Amino acid sequence: MITSVFSTDETGILSLRKGEWFMSMKLALGIDFGSLSARALLVDLKTGQEAATAVCLYQHGCMEDVLPSSGEKLKPGWALQDPQDYLDALSKLIPTVLKSSGASPEDITGVGIDFTASTVLPILKDGTPLCFLPEFRNHRHAYAKMWKHHAAQDQACRMNDLAKKRGEPFLSRYGGKISEEWLFPKLLQTLEEAPDVYCAMDRFIEAADWIVMVLCGEERRSGGLAGYKALWDKRSGYPKDDYFSELDPRLTHVIDDKLSRDLWPIASKAGEVTPSAAVVTGLLPGTAVAVGHIDAHVAVPGVGITEEGQMLIIMGTSNCHMLLGQKAVPIEGICGVVEDGIFPGLFGYEAGQPCVGDLLDWFVREAVPPETHKKAQERGFTVHQILRDKAQHQKPGAGGLLALDWWNGNRSLLTDGDLSGLLVGFSLDTKTEDIYRALMEATAFGTRMIIERFESSGIPVNQLFACGGIARNDPFMMQIYADVMQKDIHVIDSSQSVALGAALHGAVAAGSRAGGFDNLYDATRSVSRKPPLIYRPVSEYADLYTKLYKEYCELHDLFGLGGCPVMKRLKTIQAEALERETR
Repeated sequence: MITSVFSTDETGILSLRKGEWFMSMKLALGIDFGSLSARALLVDLKTGQEAATAVCLYQHGCMEDVLPSSGEKLKPGWALQDPQDYLDALSKLIPTVLKSSGASPEDITGVGIDFTASTVLPILKDGTPLCFLPEFRNHRHAYAKMWKHHAAQDQACRMNDLAKKRGEPFLSRYGGKISEEWLFPKLLQTLEEAPDVYCAMDRFIEAADWIVMVLCGEERRSGGLAGYKALWDKRSGYPKDDYFSELDPRLTHVIDDKLSRDLWPIASKAGEVTPSAAVVTGLLPGTAVAVGHIDAHVAVPGVGITEEGQMLIIMGTSNCHMLLGQKAVPIEGICGVVEDGIFPGLFGYEAGQPCVGDLLDWFVREAVPPETHKKAQERGFTVHQILRDKAQHQKPGAGGLLALDWWNGNRSLLTDGDLSGLLVGFSLDTKTEDIYRALMEATAFGTRMIIERFESSGIPVNQLFACGGIARNDPFMMQIYADVMQKDIHVIDSSQSVALGAALHGAVAAGSRAGGFDNLYDATRSVSRKPPLIYRPVSEYADLYTKLYKEYCELHDLFGLGGCPVMKRLKTIQAEALERETR
């Protein structure tokens, strides 16, 4: 248990929401670790009301350009984080929501943790991250590699090639390819580029599992995380040692040397808050802590979904598409299907797009003229609001533009981090709002392609639900999605649906005797929620969007399936140019 690195300074709290404290029922605490911030939610398990929420920004954010400790310039595709930010969030958020709600630590029945996946870091046996050690403080491979760290694409390609050559059965569970975002490509990259870090680490661990270890003092790895991001299967386990040995002899015993074969079911009890963790968090020693899980996956119970055919789209920095099924069907290009991965007794399907909110933020930050920023400031609006206001008066296709939404590679259905963005149809009449709308539409087209892949594979998508920052705060974009999909979209009215899902995991870990629940189904169905806001498609736009979508599919296949590999050639040229700069 690491205590010396915690900070109890109250600075860093971005927002705080107060609610009433109800004496009639126990509270559950959910902590959602996102890409740029962590969120905490206290929920009353009887009424479903939020007793308090808080948000804490990470001090170091996402380190994509420079490693702050050394000033080292990072290459394209790198995305790191400092795990000290996660510890600071724990020490700030929990006392804040306790104080805000008026609750005492005794009122919290259980704690649930979710995290972006796969955000992974190298640690010692006692849980100390390698980047905390003086000898590794300036080593980029000693830090947490974020989910959107794409610098391990070469390693992912070699892993896929070998698995296909050997006929490895695990590939079928992951749509025929494993992603460069996942644990093993990142671990292989560390071994090949930083063998000193690889040798020094005792464990390579998901950040969700690490936070649980910090709170409980013991390693309790999530079977759900391992199933989706580390090639583990409930029935067959990990790939055989000889697969890893053929990949690199140094990896022959990688599971036993750097991971663990002991895995725990989702929503089960990982352990209890230790006295040392209680001191710095304000939690009561002995409070139940649930096994950690992935942010998108805990959102499914968070919004109240328990049945097959109901797809949840978590819309924020990226899009994650979650779907339940009664059986496992191999579907080309999805992220994975895992038994008991979201709910016990069902198969959880995952797909995703790695660049949605990030894409719009990039455009506003890098491509919008200064006068638009000035106008927004003068009017007290954001630049996003200014562009939406102009773009929403257009009819689909009026801007004459079409985009491929691959600014951060493609997760589904191509699983290729070397792909890049594309925008066609420019003219001297093109305006910034035209581009902004085309980028929004591109992300919607990507989602439609994912839905059609599920449906054509025999997995029904009967209803669409959405949650996340975009779903709650951007009606214009949600209407575009409904129009492109030609389906109703139900938006859940919760400020923290993901954190709520994590809290429900915590309530199940505690069990009904402690004021929680005995299973995830009961927890999901028992907690009340407000009726959703429904976006209904505009029928007159169906033909226009069908035409645009057909063109999107043609560009998708041309640039994504090898017909025109210019994107990959540009990446190679870029790497050569950057290499010359550093000589």
